[in-house]
Amino acid sequence: MDGHEPDPRFTLANERTFLTWLSTSLAMSAGGIAMAAVPANIFVDWIKTLLAVVLVVLSAVTAVMAYPRWRHVQRALRRQDPLPPPALAPLFGYGVAGVAVIALVLILLA
Repeated sequence: MDGHEPDPRFTLANERTFLTWLSTSLAMSAGGIAMAAVPANIFVDWIKTLLAVVLVVLSAVTAVMAYPRWRHVQRALRRQDPLPPPALAPLFGYGVAGVAVIALVLILLA
């Protein structure tokens, strides 16, 4: 990469953030698998499947986007440019919140 070597603390913080995105991806994947494993008599099947698919898709998007995000931040640190905005964070936040709200409604109605 071009530019100057950034302060190691910033590089290591960027790496920890990358690993946290991967941990988040794993948690969403586990949540999707758990949702798919809910017994059929608890939730309506198609809603249960939809929630599971949404979580697993969010998991895959998170995992796929973690490295490019790390690379863009690292490049900005080396060039002493402003950091890129976390464009996907709202998608993940709203996606997981939406799944949680729908699951809560289904739990209350069950």
